[in-house]
Amino acid sequence: MNGESLIEISNQTLLVAFIMLLVAIVPVGLSVTSKKEWTKRLGIGLTYSALLLQLTYFVLRWLAIGHAPVSNMYEFMTFFGIMLVTSSLLLYQLYKQMVLVLFSIPFSLIVMGFGGVFMSEASPLIPALQSNWLSIHVITVAFSSAILSIAFATGVIYLLCVLDVELKTVHTKSLEFVMYCLVILLGFIMSSFIFSNISDEKLIRFEGEEQKTVQVTYMLPAIIVNQNAVLVDVEQSIGLIEVPSFIDAKKVNTILWSLLIGSFLYLIIRKLTGKNIIQLLKPFTKRVNSRVMDEMSYRAVVIGFPLFSLGGLLFAMIWAHLAWGRFWGWDPKEVWALITWLFYAAFLHLRTSQGWEGKRTAWMSIVGFGLIVFNQVFVNLVISGLHSYA
Repeated sequence: MNGESLIEISNQTLLVAFIMLLVAIVPVGLSVTSKKEWTKRLGIGLTYSALLLQLTYFVLRWLAIGHAPVSNMYEFMTFFGIMLVTSSLLLYQLYKQMVLVLFSIPFSLIVMGFGGVFMSEASPLIPALQSNWLSIHVITVAFSSAILSIAFATGVIYLLCVLDVELKTVHTKSLEFVMYCLVILLGFIMSSFIFSNISDEKLIRFEGEEQKTVQVTYMLPAIIVNQNAVLVDVEQSIGLIEVPSFIDAKKVNTILWSLLIGSFLYLIIRKLTGKNIIQLLKPFTKRVNSRVMDEMSYRAVVIGFPLFSLGGLLFAMIWAHLAWGRFWGWDPKEVWALITWLFYAAFLHLRTSQGWEGKRTAWMSIVGFGLIVFNQVFVNLVISGLHSYA
């Protein structure tokens, strides 16, 4: 069987796994709100089956392309989503908390959906990526980040347990804002998929810095463009708002569409239900022991932090030395990896020596997840650096 056939089979396997996880949300949700044993067995069975299919995708794609499929944004985010499912099931086996699986599955689906926005075709590795240390580094980072992200899920569950979501306090408003940010991420996924299917790409030309002509391809309708931008085919002006050439108008345009569609989706949810998102989620946490959730947040960080230290710093430095001839270069992604590491080091210090627990642990878990997302997504896509190819 040739590589193209293996890739096609792996893609179909991943799609079936995605659908299976989507379906699993129903019995897993029922098992949290009722005492029917069959819902738990069905939900866990579907989740394990989906994980098996995801791992099958990973192995088949690896065989097809000849290296670990973690070298671009599509492959990394897909593997990140797989590791989220893996981590949630591992912690489920330890604590038997179905609510963790319920909250983890949607996060995993969002992450994989985000990865699906990007090009999925396999391409040859550039010289800097042709190293086994890249695979070791990225796989360890993805697994550790997934475990640390589980602390985000348990932190959200803890806050839903202990907060009175009917009151408007700093805690409830902040937690609702976190939910709004997740909906904005859904907005990015939806806008990318919708416009890729209903509209054609547009090739736009403008004069960049140092009077150089620059051409960019817009997938989304052009609202924000660089100054004097025109359509290449018809030499026609395009866009509603012009920004200077030193600003990446295409990325700003994508962010704007994500905000527009995400905000619209959030308002639809609010109007149809008459409730905040945290009010909708609260019933799923009524039977949850908040102290167990607090303990799980701490344990997830205890497991994930050493792994992140290895993958995000030690293995990354070894790869950087092999790829660029230096262990550390203050590249934006390196800097934010260090900031993330320092944050979780402070988390453990405050938890063990200062007695921080409960709401403090939950909010630190949420902020830590924000740093992970910022580093893995925003730094890669928006901030120029040596990791931009990822």
